[in-house]
Amino acid sequence: MPNSKTLLTAGCFLAFFTFGFIDNLKGPVLPELLRSEHLSLSQGGTILFGAYIGFIVATLITGVIADMVGNRQVLFIAGLLLSFGLIGVSFNGSYVSVILMMSVVGLGLGAIEVGANGLIVELHRDNPGRYLNLLATLHGTGSFLVPLYVAWLINLDVVWQNIYLSVVLLSGILTIAFVVAPNCEVARLPTISCWNWRDFFRVGFTRQMGWYYLLISSYVAVELGFAAWLMEYLQQVRVKTVAQSSFYLSGFFVMIMLGRFFGSFVVERLCYLRVIGVALIGGLACLITGILGPDSFILALPISGGFFSIVFPTVTAVVTGKHKENVGTALGILFTFGGIGGALGPWTVGVVSQWFGLEMGLCSTIGFCLVSLAALMVLIRRCKGQQGTAQG
Repeated sequence: MPNSKTLLTAGCFLAFFTFGFIDNLKGPVLPELLRSEHLSLSQGGTILFGAYIGFIVATLITGVIADMVGNRQVLFIAGLLLSFGLIGVSFNGSYVSVILMMSVVGLGLGAIEVGANGLIVELHRDNPGRYLNLLATLHGTGSFLVPLYVAWLINLDVVWQNIYLSVVLLSGILTIAFVVAPNCEVARLPTISCWNWRDFFRVGFTRQMGWYYLLISSYVAVELGFAAWLMEYLQQVRVKTVAQSSFYLSGFFVMIMLGRFFGSFVVERLCYLRVIGVALIGGLACLITGILGPDSFILALPISGGFFSIVFPTVTAVVTGKHKENVGTALGILFTFGGIGGALGPWTVGVVSQWFGLEMGLCSTIGFCLVSLAALMVLIRRCKGQQGTAQG
C-alpha cells in the first residue's frame, strides 16, 4: 500500500491537473463567450483580468496561511473556492457577475499554486527541481486536454455556461481528496505563527528578489496571454476552424507537458538560470516565427511550449533554494507577481487587439518575453558577481 508521502504527492499532482484544466478553460471558451454575449475583445480581456485579480489576492494571502496552518489545508480551501466560483460563473446573470465569479475561480487557482508547490517542496527537499517540473507536467496534461474537451462540447451545441458547470466535478474530487488524505510527518522549515509585516517584507522584498519577480511576471504574461488568445487569433486571422485551432492550442500544451516531463530529468544536472535562458530564447524565436511568418511556419506556435515549459517550475526551484525559512510566504509573493503577469498578459493582448488587430495583440507577448530575458540577464550577472566576490 502506498505510504502517506506518496499519496500526498499524488494529491498534489491531482491538484495541478485540476489547476491546468480549469485555468486554461478560459481560452477555448472565450470565442464562444464573446460571440454569444456580444462582447468586445477588450471586454474579453477584462474578464480574463478579473480571474487573475483573484489569483493575485490568493497567492499573496495563502502563502502566509500555508506557513501558519499547512499546505494541505490550503489545498482543501482551494477545492471549495473553485467549486463555488465555477457554479457562480455557470449561473451568471451579467457581464459584471462573470468577472466577479471568475475572480473567485482565480482565488482557488492561486491557492493551488501556493499549496501544491509548497507541499511538494516539503515532501521532496533533496530534489525540488525534479518534482516541481513533474508537478508542472500535470498542469500541462490538464491544459492539453481542456481545448479538446471544450471543442467536443461546442460541437454538441453545449452553451458556454454549461461547459463551466461540467468542470465542478473535478474541483469536487480535489476537495474530497484533501479531506481524506492521510497525515504525513514532513520536515517543515521554520514558519510563522501569525501575520508579521516585518517578516513578510524581509522574506520577500530584497533587490535580488525584485528581478525574479520581474522575470516570473513577464514570463507568465507570455504564456497566459498566448494561451488565452491563440484560438481567437487562429480563427479570426489565420481562418482556422474550431477543431483546427483547438488542435494547435492542445499542441502547445502537449509540448509544455512533454518539456516539463523530460526537463525534470535534466534541470538538476545543469545551472538553473542558464536552462531558463535557453528556454526563453527558444520560445521567443518560435513566437516571432509563428506569428510574423507565413502559414507554413505556424507550427512554430505550439512548438514554443516545449521551450517555455521549464521556465516557471525552474524559477520556483531557484527561489525556494534561496529561502531557509517561511518558504510558503516566499512562494506566495513569487506567485503573486506571477499572477500580476497572468492578469496583464491576456488583458494587454485583448486591449492591443481591440485597437490594432489580433496579430499585433498576440505580438505583445513577444515584448513580454524580451522583458523576461532582460531580467534573467541581470540575475545571471549578479550571480557571477557574487561568485567572484566569494572567491576573492
